[in-house]
Amino acid sequence: MFAALPLLALPVLFYNLFALLVGGGFHSGHTADRFSAQLMSVPMASRGVWSVSLSDLFLAGSLVVLFVELLKSTTSRQAAIINHSLSMVLFILCLVEFLLFPAFATSTFFLLTLMVLLDVLAGFIVTIVASRREIDVR
Repeated sequence: MFAALPLLALPVLFYNLFALLVGGGFHSGHTADRFSAQLMSVPMASRGVWSVSLSDLFLAGSLVVLFVELLKSTTSRQAAIINHSLSMVLFILCLVEFLLFPAFATSTFFLLTLMVLLDVLAGFIVTIVASRREIDVR
């Protein structure tokens, strides 16, 4: 059951909760300010300072989730087909939120939406290639 759910729904859910609870609601433009606030700074060997924000950590975690989701898409079970369909629904939801709500009109959410789109495309492509190989082998 849980294998059919797209894992990228977790970062999208986190962003929605963050925008609703901390950012001031979906129609508020303060989400970008909250996400871009510096959490910590790391001194580098080059004597420069790397400023890390919540947005940076969020996108790094989302990339890890995307990697796991791409590994899941290599299976050709029926759950994978449901997963691809739900990923498409998630992409449409992300696109609507990005276009209609000011809290989602941020670079962070755009990159998250792009990750969901890449998951959809990669999932369908991997499934098509894998099914071709299964047909050729038989």
